[in-house]
Amino acid sequence: MTIKRIFEWGISNPKKLILIDGFAALLSAILLGIVLVKFEYLFGIPRPTLYFLASFPCLFALYDFYGYYVSDKKVGSFLKGIAILNGMYCCISIIMLIYHREKISNLGWIYILTEILIVSLLAFFELIVGKRQIES
Repeated sequence: MTIKRIFEWGISNPKKLILIDGFAALLSAILLGIVLVKFEYLFGIPRPTLYFLASFPCLFALYDFYGYYVSDKKVGSFLKGIAILNGMYCCISIIMLIYHREKISNLGWIYILTEILIVSLLAFFELIVGKRQIES
């Protein structure tokens, strides 16, 4: 699938994009708040930091699922909103990485940097689709 087709799909299915973000947020919350906590010794990210980071996707999932049920006229605004929140989450994650850099294992770095990459790409996509929805 080409990038153009992916954007076309998002523009045609903005509410599905919101649902994808919501389920991705739930997955992130579970991984951070349960899985990584259980294996803290492997990842090196302190438990309080994991809980702190997991709280954001929990809130984002609520925002997404609410956004899914609002009228179609507001879907662009919701997409732009979650894109901005996702970008802020990435910045907070980077700050936490820098703050705990001495403790985090290579596996922890791989996990967090991968999550930041995925969330950043999703936020960029949501921002473009949201802007297109508002313009049309």
